[in-house]
Amino acid sequence: MNVQVPAMVAEVFKASRIVAFSTGNVYPWVPVETGGASEDVPPVPPPGDYAYSCVGRERMFEYFSTQHGTPGRLFRLNYAIDMRYGVLHDIGRKVRDGETIDVTMGHVNVIWQGDANAVALRALTRVTTPTSPLNVTGPETLEVRWLAGEFGKLLGRKPVLAGKEAPAGWLNNARRMVQEFGPPEVPIGAMIEWTADWLARGMTSLKKPTRYEVRDGKY
Repeated sequence: MNVQVPAMVAEVFKASRIVAFSTGNVYPWVPVETGGASEDVPPVPPPGDYAYSCVGRERMFEYFSTQHGTPGRLFRLNYAIDMRYGVLHDIGRKVRDGETIDVTMGHVNVIWQGDANAVALRALTRVTTPTSPLNVTGPETLEVRWLAGEFGKLLGRKPVLAGKEAPAGWLNNARRMVQEFGPPEVPIGAMIEWTADWLARGMTSLKKPTRYEVRDGKY
């Protein structure tokens, strides 16, 4: 599905502008202090069928863009969130429910879903031929330990943490996105507050964990 269907779409809609959703998981792990992988880093992910199938998806759009002159962008989205789903929901819910949070995958990037949607639509006006990658995420490298602490303050619970932060992770650099489209409108503080309020009131969850903490590619 991640490779064959994109090939069909790229062939059928070769006369269109295509912003193809991808993922930051196409990158290898990078040291935390680097600020994340830029679009210049070759997409060679750690083991796992999902990440490699996403590289295959990009390869299909790249191939047909080159073959037919189809303008596009490869939209490498990293952890879009809303109150019902996402890394912040996962961390906040575990803090609320007293569940252990593994901090081995100790750093993440997140972006509000509305901001990601806005960039996707605006990217249709910034396509390239052949298609080219664009990292879409928040500009900050966020510590999972810090996020858990912030939720703890808002929810009145002490986070239960385990493990030690790894020196590298799946992190993306959003500098190009910010240069082309400006920074996200919704800051991390607002996202945390909104999510904590949502969780405290027992509102709806999509019940689809992101599994952001997985490091072996087995989701």
